[in-house]
Amino acid sequence: MGNYVNPGKSGFTRIKNGIYVDKTGLIGLINQTIDTPECLTCVSRPRRFGKSFAAKMLCAYYDKTCDSAELFADLEIAGDAHYREHLNRYDVIYLDMTGVIGESSLEEIVPFIQRNVVRELAEQYADLEVVEGFAATLANAAQVAGNKFVMIIDEWDAPIREAKGQPGLQRKYLEFLRSLFKNSGMTDKIFAAVYMTGILPIKKDGSQSAISDFKEYTVIKPRRFSRFVGFTEDEVRNLCRDNDGDFEKMKQWYDGYKFRDQESVYNPNSVIEAIRNGDFDSYWTQTSAAESLMGYISLDFDGLGRTVAELVGGGEARVDVVNFANDLETFRDRDDVLTLLIHLGYLTYDEETGKAHIPNEEIRLEFARAIRQVKRDDTIRRVRESEQLIEDTVHGREEAVARQIEKIHEEESSLYYNNEQALRSVIKRAYFSYGDEYMMFEELPAGAGYADIVYLPKRDSILPVLLIELKWNRSAQGAIDQIKAKRYPEAVRGYGGDILLVGISYDKDAPAGERKHQCRIERCVAESF
Repeated sequence: MGNYVNPGKSGFTRIKNGIYVDKTGLIGLINQTIDTPECLTCVSRPRRFGKSFAAKMLCAYYDKTCDSAELFADLEIAGDAHYREHLNRYDVIYLDMTGVIGESSLEEIVPFIQRNVVRELAEQYADLEVVEGFAATLANAAQVAGNKFVMIIDEWDAPIREAKGQPGLQRKYLEFLRSLFKNSGMTDKIFAAVYMTGILPIKKDGSQSAISDFKEYTVIKPRRFSRFVGFTEDEVRNLCRDNDGDFEKMKQWYDGYKFRDQESVYNPNSVIEAIRNGDFDSYWTQTSAAESLMGYISLDFDGLGRTVAELVGGGEARVDVVNFANDLETFRDRDDVLTLLIHLGYLTYDEETGKAHIPNEEIRLEFARAIRQVKRDDTIRRVRESEQLIEDTVHGREEAVARQIEKIHEEESSLYYNNEQALRSVIKRAYFSYGDEYMMFEELPAGAGYADIVYLPKRDSILPVLLIELKWNRSAQGAIDQIKAKRYPEAVRGYGGDILLVGISYDKDAPAGERKHQCRIERCVAESF
């Protein structure tokens, strides 16, 4: 067993001994690529989404120096038709690039890898002929061993991220990868399959991928790997059942990522931490990714500040994801920033609509924390206005509430001014800084209908529930009357505290800029309905 060649099964054994979700179906997908033109696979996903777990699982399955049949006997892959064909049949080269960086300097990464892999191969195969080229030495090793290699590179993009602003070092590392994976004569001799994971897709060289022969599966287009990006709803439901977890809270906190064929995808690390700790919290703060959010949303691109406010308020943003350069420094416009946030897991992207939104309460809290540290004047103004609006609402300052909603409403596109979805967007943008004190619910089933937007105070808060209705061509009192008639407060009957009914109205036929808003606020308790 080595550090870089044939690392064994101990990593996966430890994973399986903990809170475990069976993701071995991924092995079947990689088996399908072995010795085919599709044998080079790159899967990118955010931090804490199980990349290293998958890499260690593949090591345990393919490594021919160990017997891992017992580890996999009760898992999904054991039922695959090709399970035995590939089990423990290959020499594995395993590179955890974050670990390599810890052992070497950025400048010496490539020679460090070459030196240590060749040393371990020579220890295992005494008759190996070590020649000048690294790829040529690997080809000799495959011939001596009698099998091609399975190569697993975890966090392949760590050197690209760490060498930010150092294009020479990035280029040297990419050239090393090219020497292995764009040399078809050598690649075919050396590798049965290659599996790379990273946060970012493969860096573009001009308009093309720097290592174009890889089949890429990103969080924007995970395709057949979509059920292996995070935990599915059924997996989380089963975890909660087996560990006495609260599934509804789990869904509220950590669900929200979605792909074309997976409507509910959960952050796996946060789910496991919530079960382990018996507490729902933003475990994202414990990752290094959280440190960078403020820097990205502070970038000076037109429309970015307003878009972030819309996203934090629960809205969506259209994003062009095509031209992103797949690095942390090449930003040409707002779309590049938002695309990066999708890859980092701060946003989830709907491929069908081309829109992104904040996936869940955990990430919304991170945005709420970061946005208060942004130094841009327009962002500071938006935060202050939203916080003041919440205070004015709670204290029943009807005129102040009406004026602020009116201001936000006028900023919305006049084309959809009287559209129900647009009206919800107005409310969400106006109250976007709610995250410290409230949780937001849209279309909450209640009484004889659905309450459009409800802000429910977080645990131990003394603030009232905010139940807000925005209507056109009806008095503010009429909006309140509709809330009562349809018994919307029944949706929060179990809360037990005060409820503020907030009715806001305007004249839809008035010219743009002259649509004066009125507000009526009533305090009640749910038990009275």
